[in-house]
Amino acid sequence: MAKAANTYLVQQMKEQLMSKAKEVLENNFQDGGFTIPSKGLYPFQWKWDSGFIALGYVHYDLEKAKQEIETLLDAQWENGFIPHIIFHNDSDTYFPGPDFHESHLHPQASKKVRSTGMTQPPVTGFILERMLEIVGDELLPFIKEHIDKVFENHKYFYENRDVNNEGLVYIYHNWESGTDNSPMWDDIWATMDSPEYEFERRDTTHVDPAQRPSKREYDHYLYIINIAKEHHYQDAQIAQHSPFLVLDPLFNAMLIKSNDALINLYKRIGDSEDKIAFLEAKQLLGKENFNKKLCNAELGAYVHYDLRKNEQIPFVCSSSFSPLFAGIPDTSRAKILVNTMIEKFGGDGRYLCASFDPSHERFNPKKYWRGPVWINMNWMIHHGLKSYGFDELAKKVKHDSLELIEQYGFYEYFDARKAHPEVTHNGYGGNNFSWSAALYIDFMTNAD
Repeated sequence: MAKAANTYLVQQMKEQLMSKAKEVLENNFQDGGFTIPSKGLYPFQWKWDSGFIALGYVHYDLEKAKQEIETLLDAQWENGFIPHIIFHNDSDTYFPGPDFHESHLHPQASKKVRSTGMTQPPVTGFILERMLEIVGDELLPFIKEHIDKVFENHKYFYENRDVNNEGLVYIYHNWESGTDNSPMWDDIWATMDSPEYEFERRDTTHVDPAQRPSKREYDHYLYIINIAKEHHYQDAQIAQHSPFLVLDPLFNAMLIKSNDALINLYKRIGDSEDKIAFLEAKQLLGKENFNKKLCNAELGAYVHYDLRKNEQIPFVCSSSFSPLFAGIPDTSRAKILVNTMIEKFGGDGRYLCASFDPSHERFNPKKYWRGPVWINMNWMIHHGLKSYGFDELAKKVKHDSLELIEQYGFYEYFDARKAHPEVTHNGYGGNNFSWSAALYIDFMTNAD
């Protein structure tokens, strides 16, 4: 009897959380047909956020899921570039805004909307494939209508960002990585003599400054943007002059994963042999060089590569495990990755998977991408582990993700430590965060 009552209470809690997750998305949905990540803190549309958000909507509101993708792709530049922030409105609660970025400096920038001149991990391809798996063939006309824009985005990367013609593309700003203030970049900042800028930050008025990047880090961020602006966001000039030029395993893994998705989708659609051939050639080249250039045998993980120094950046983070999601490592290398994850990131006292190596002195469990757990990374790592047959570890990553949300709410990121002085408030950053809600819906709707 007691067991039955307990089961009922757990089920009731999950149903309430599912309703709350949908409420978060609905409250963050905007009249222009897009969803902001979090009120106050992030008042615009973000590229990779929109992909994960659409995945949440597709389970219960197909039209909103479609709108999310459409508004994102509608901001595409003439050269195939898709920006990381689209400024659909004139909110003054975020810095740097459209007046600072001046995307119009690029001659092929969107004439419809203002944006940044940076991008983010290209998740849209695999999100479309996932949406089709959930909805079925009725979504094919929508995909057929929009898939070429996603293809053009991938083509843009290979034609403009692959400086060594090796199937790997660079990022020129840490914001393009999605892992904004990772300790990964600290040694790059040390090589830079950025000016001291005077500006009013808005993020620290919404969130504890201790959880956000420092003012000096922002100086570096703004300096790189100014360099890009000086060269009118022309990629060839940026590749020549930006002090930050990195091959990011997360960014390239997402590109490779989305390539696979586009190949599968084009095969369903038909009459796309030229596009399939282009993508398949890039896949072979990219996966081969990914394993050659970004794998660090000593660390047992994939790492970032600094194109300015022509050397690896030897740190392990959650991005190090993203290649599992894209099917990049062979079986033996996948086992090594899993062992690294368990040894460095696991243990009874931690939730999987911290965004930076918890055993390293640079680890900060409360500060943005310097240590906290992020639900979107866990979602990808979960599916990556499962695809290689590491079912028990995949279940743990999913269980930890759900437990964090169930205990603390739909926060932006979470402390990886299970026991610490702030254990009653383990969620950090923006509350009612859209992709945390969206991916909770996807996790709970799928039995895996």
